[in-house]
Amino acid sequence: MTHAPLRVVVAGTAFGRIYLDAVRSAPQEFTLAGVLARGGDYSVKLAARHGVPLFTSAEAVPDDIDIACVVVRSGATGGPGSELAQAMLRRGIHVLQEHPVHSTEVAACLRAAKQGGAAYAVNTLYPNLRPIRQFLAAAEFLRARQPIRFLDAACNSQVAYPLLDVLGRAAGGLRPWSFGEPADAPENTSTPQPFLNLNAVIGGVPVTVRVQNQVHPGDPDNHSLLMHRISLGCDAGVLTLADTHGPVLWNPRMHSPRDETGRLVMSGPGTERLAVPSTSVLGEATTRSYHEVFARTWPDAVLVALRGLVRDIAEPGRRARSGQWALAVTRAWSDLTARIGMPELVRPDEPEPIAFDELAAAAEVD
Repeated sequence: MTHAPLRVVVAGTAFGRIYLDAVRSAPQEFTLAGVLARGGDYSVKLAARHGVPLFTSAEAVPDDIDIACVVVRSGATGGPGSELAQAMLRRGIHVLQEHPVHSTEVAACLRAAKQGGAAYAVNTLYPNLRPIRQFLAAAEFLRARQPIRFLDAACNSQVAYPLLDVLGRAAGGLRPWSFGEPADAPENTSTPQPFLNLNAVIGGVPVTVRVQNQVHPGDPDNHSLLMHRISLGCDAGVLTLADTHGPVLWNPRMHSPRDETGRLVMSGPGTERLAVPSTSVLGEATTRSYHEVFARTWPDAVLVALRGLVRDIAEPGRRARSGQWALAVTRAWSDLTARIGMPELVRPDEPEPIAFDELAAAAEVD
């Protein structure tokens, strides 16, 4: 049985542009029915370019809207996004809200969703990126066969919230979690340390977390030394997400038998496990340019989140599980941020790019 496409309004025209592209890319599933923004020139032109009305208040959004994508800063980052979400939910409009969202706001949105009989989900975006979904699928395969011995993760504090979502999924659950205090920097050194290092437990798995807790106050979306890098270790080897956008690497564990003299046997019968590559790429061997990330990878991830919300709409029994997971992620994030404190304010210059061809040439050795 086919259904008419769900009517979607996108609130916010900064990162909301990714949501607009996502909705427009799946016309059999969704119809863009409007943009909700303050009414500035950019928003007026953007709505006109998409051929949809511009609404300047939640009250102006018509009742026949099925889904509101709230891509406006929440109270956690000083914006009205959660108030917008609650206003929609109380009217029975289903809401997908962009992270980060404080736990008190998530709880308030879940109450509003219950009042309006609507579905509510927080979109942490990054777990839905194709390379990270490949990493998580491989992690699930490994977890079903062997205990996870460790997780090692690094990120910028701007994307720590979704990192915890990914780590919880990789570990098979967030609970129990705990975070230690950041390690002290070496004594007698004037060299600044860009990363804070913490030991943690997530889902019962030992974790090391390194966070670049720095932000440019005038340009917070730039100047991350990296976004996400994660390694998961089990007895068979190490699974690594080299970057937020891939690739996913597998390093089988080196294990060689010994002969009667105690020396390692490096070839011949009994060493078949040594014949495999020391590193293999899982899934896509090449990554996309950042132009393609903005145009395809991120909108595709929003579509995955929207489809998850649609399943919650169709199956109300799923909503409580989605809500509990969203609460767990935001509470873990609150615990982590309480440990690392406020970010250091930095004002670096625009980074100088390095041509790949030149770097590749420099890496050539005999």
